Amino acid sequence: MNTTRHRLRAGWVTVVSAFTPVLVQAQQTSPEAPAAPATGLETVVVTGSALGGVKKLEASYNIVTANEEQIRQSNPKSTADLLKISPGMWPESTGGQTGANIEIAGFPGGGDAPYFTTLLMGSPVYGMPTLSFFETTSIMRLDDTVRSVEILQGGPSVVFAGGQIGATANFLLKTGTEQPSGSLGLTYGDENLWRLDGFTGFKVAEGWYGSVGGFYRTSDGVRDPQFPADEGGQLTVTLKRESDRGDLLLYARYLNDKNQFITPIPLIQSGTDSFHAYPGFDPRTGTYYSKAIQHVRLPGYPNGGTTADLANGRGADMWFAGANYDHEFDSGWSISNKFLANAGDADTNALFSGTNPASISDQLYSISTALGGFELPAGSATATFVGGGAVAPTQDVIHQGWWFIHKELKNFNNDFRLSKEVFDGNTLTVGVYLAYYEMADEWNLGNQMLMTNTPNARPIAVSYVDGGQVHQLTDGQGFLDYGTFNITQRGHAFNHAIYLSDSWRIDRWLLDASVRYENQDATNRVCNLENVNLDGNPLTIYDNAVSVCDGTLAVTNYDKDLTSWTVGANYSFTDSMSSYVRVNRGGHFADFDNGIRGSTNDNLPPMQIVRNYEVGFKFQNEFLYADISAYFRDFTGLQYQQTDASGAPTGVRLFHGSESKGVNFIGTLTPVENFRFQVVANYLDGKYTDYDACVPYTNLVTGNGCATIEGKQLQRQPKLRYVLTPSYRFPFEWGDVEAYVTYTHVGDRTQDQSGLQQLGSYYTWDFGVTSRVGENWQFALRGTNVTDELGLTESNSRIFGTASGTNGVLLARPLEGSEINFQAKYLW
Repeated sequence: MNTTRHRLRAGWVTVVSAFTPVLVQAQQTSPEAPAAPATGLETVVVTGSALGGVKKLEASYNIVTANEEQIRQSNPKSTADLLKISPGMWPESTGGQTGANIEIAGFPGGGDAPYFTTLLMGSPVYGMPTLSFFETTSIMRLDDTVRSVEILQGGPSVVFAGGQIGATANFLLKTGTEQPSGSLGLTYGDENLWRLDGFTGFKVAEGWYGSVGGFYRTSDGVRDPQFPADEGGQLTVTLKRESDRGDLLLYARYLNDKNQFITPIPLIQSGTDSFHAYPGFDPRTGTYYSKAIQHVRLPGYPNGGTTADLANGRGADMWFAGANYDHEFDSGWSISNKFLANAGDADTNALFSGTNPASISDQLYSISTALGGFELPAGSATATFVGGGAVAPTQDVIHQGWWFIHKELKNFNNDFRLSKEVFDGNTLTVGVYLAYYEMADEWNLGNQMLMTNTPNARPIAVSYVDGGQVHQLTDGQGFLDYGTFNITQRGHAFNHAIYLSDSWRIDRWLLDASVRYENQDATNRVCNLENVNLDGNPLTIYDNAVSVCDGTLAVTNYDKDLTSWTVGANYSFTDSMSSYVRVNRGGHFADFDNGIRGSTNDNLPPMQIVRNYEVGFKFQNEFLYADISAYFRDFTGLQYQQTDASGAPTGVRLFHGSESKGVNFIGTLTPVENFRFQVVANYLDGKYTDYDACVPYTNLVTGNGCATIEGKQLQRQPKLRYVLTPSYRFPFEWGDVEAYVTYTHVGDRTQDQSGLQQLGSYYTWDFGVTSRVGENWQFALRGTNVTDELGLTESNSRIFGTASGTNGVLLARPLEGSEINFQAKYLW
């Protein structure tokens, strides 16, 4: 595998060398230089503004924008990975195309994406920002139908759209124009990626414009699972009506994409910031996934069992339909309405980490059951590979959960605004936000499969003799159990909010004050579980205690009100320099899985509340662009829930808080024509507060215990992160060539609230070369982590506390190795 990839990388040199004469011979008219970065202070942003749009110069909040070219230049591995262009945003995208953990500096998440909301044309794609096994970028894909993105942190987001207290990313679609335009691109990547992208925009009739676009791709992935790691595509259509008084935009999208969800792999830890390859396992390209464990039968799945396929991964099969309408009336009145409906499946077929690896002899006989071993009678077991062949006593093995979660989602929301210019410079807006959404799940967690601790693992079946009788420790597929948390779950919720916002322009001041009152009324129904012997045979150990629904339901009603508000003031010293201050208060509602499930109606968790204080400064001239902000964030109502080895909640919930202060910075230096140096950086000092007692935890590596969290660094968030990107554009008569390199430094982080498991720091190098030839052709060569750096984003999330065991063995998610792709695109 590695030899092949090194040959492919060397082949890129040949491709570029062969392509150079073609560029030299091209005699097309020189195209215009690429568009300037969409970070300019004259850029109009719509997210977070009640006015329907405001210049970045006057926006009194932290917002980062990127146009289509900048999105491509950032070369994101996934939709979540694009968020790295915003300082303070930390997407952990090592899990693959979907299922990222998204952290926002100063917001104490620690997994999934509770403080992040994805918007499509200004509408939230789901009523809650996250659920277990679902975060909203999982149903969003980047392609040539996306015109730009606006990423807003804190500030007015507590009032507008879904009322998110953390961050929102608003993806804006391309539409048709008077002059027909489009593009068709083909991409090849050295992980055997083939991708076709297309878009066309056109005039339908006078005042009516349409567009169609999308992509299809297949890829083996950098971590090759022996089946397609990513396979699927997306189709988007729009129809726009323009008039003198307003616009109507109708859009629809269908997404069907399957993506490998990458589980942690073994490494060796020899210090807080020193990690090395585990023997026989390349941390940059290895994966446990294989054809041998791809197809399984899961008898413990609710309602009689099911079959499952790892190739279905953590993908999405979703449709979207939306409508945006804006209209201006006489006498300063205007209305705006945004509607979105979407529904479909967002399933998970994936491995989830169990205990650390060991020899099969130790697993069977020496390691205690408290640490994931079996403590069988000495010499009693027979281990064979599924499909045939004896397993050597020294064979390195591991058992991991083969989890399947079927998730059906429905979402409908509408945001209506009525605005009136009360007097010159003052605009009052009243808005109503309504949302209805559903979730229907079937979970099959556990399913510990015994397998080789090798890339592309093989499953192992074990039987043993005790008391003269043969016991089956595993079934014929290698499963040690048929699930320990096999629930059915149905939830539905209504959110309704009313908000009022006033914006007042006084000379060089732009003042705004907004308030939002919201109610979330949710009901969740979860089946109660009992353990049963599935086949009635006590000698088949794997199914003697399978959790199944007992015919009764636990019904939890969650009905909470929240008032959020924000006040901001921006002063423009000149047309290229401004400063702002903002204060806001917001809250975080519980979701179906976090806060509602597991609660009773009289024991619901308290509302999470954040108070955010922010100051910022923006400046731009011919040579320099700078956007810097500093903040203080105070959280109350955070909760900790102890879980067992399968991730099921256990014990009582504990509540605490956090305090954070930090600085976000984005800047561009252009000292000479065609050269640009960009910096994206943030510093965070965040700590947990308000809980002095020892927190109990379950740990299958070092044993159960307790740890203090008071004063510990916010989990998973780097104290210091910066991205440096110098680029240079070489103009020629036939076109141009623009080249850049990106150096990224990610500082120290910890795995969980205890701070006992360090994740260290790392750096990466990326590059890109784009050539525009004549009016119509564009060629691009891009690479990520081209020096194959080893860096971690998380360790075993099933382990609280120290996750490295004997000899420093650690299960963790490292960065993927180098990935290089080449695209040829024709534009018209």
